[in-house]
Amino acid sequence: MRIVVLIIACFFSMQVTAQKTDHRLTKQIQELIQGFRGETGVYVHDLEKNKVVAINADSVFPTASMVKIPILVGVMDQISKGQLKYHQKLTYKDSLLYAGEDILGSFKSGEQIELSKVMMLMLTTSDNTASLWLQSLGGTGTHINALMDSLGLQFTRVNSRTPGREANRNQYGWGQTTPAEMARLMEMIVNKKVISAAASEQMLRLLGRNYWDEEALSQVPAGVFVASKNGAVNASRSEVLYVNADDARYIFCICTKNNQDQSWGPTNEAWMLTKKLSALLWKYYN
Repeated sequence: MRIVVLIIACFFSMQVTAQKTDHRLTKQIQELIQGFRGETGVYVHDLEKNKVVAINADSVFPTASMVKIPILVGVMDQISKGQLKYHQKLTYKDSLLYAGEDILGSFKSGEQIELSKVMMLMLTTSDNTASLWLQSLGGTGTHINALMDSLGLQFTRVNSRTPGREANRNQYGWGQTTPAEMARLMEMIVNKKVISAAASEQMLRLLGRNYWDEEALSQVPAGVFVASKNGAVNASRSEVLYVNADDARYIFCICTKNNQDQSWGPTNEAWMLTKKLSALLWKYYN
């Protein structure tokens, strides 16, 4: 395992060395986030020209529901090993309920649902009951964190219901990451480097069906393929996107924390910043 981690680390070190900073775009984004009442981190990678923007990109932020991408990797790993089957029937139990407005939580105890549909609910509607169930099925946070480590991701971790990570959970909540690492995980999926080419392609399809499309996604034309996951808790709003347009391919992640504006309406300061960043990038690359 250590040898694999070293190889991956060396690979990404070479990639980072080869990348050039887009200074013009960096200046525009710095001006955009100036004055934000909270802490912000941004990472952007132009996949066509291999240029990047990194602003507080290695700082650790709460993932909120972006943690569902690492959970997805854990489930796909179990499927690849034959421990789970993509269309296998699962039986829902009341003990799985995570209180909220989730679709799965409205099921009656004893009802059946396919694993693939639970995965869809986790990613498309960000169903927390589905997500915690899948975290368990994916080998628990301990196994998922080991997978993140094997991919060379040092800070992307599941904290909730994971022994030894109680202090991290108190600080960051369900999970933690950096803008650079979450973007890198998305990029590895895009490049078919996570588990297998087939598994990566399936994950990309699942990530392309996001119901929550009123922030960053709203600034990309509907005819363009986008894979994404967003996360939100009171003081932290974050989003990661892979945009695949005719003349532009790019990945970006914006993370925020310690936000003063903790409202849940469409004019929330962090959500407005996310929309403005997405609009800026679409215009810049197109």
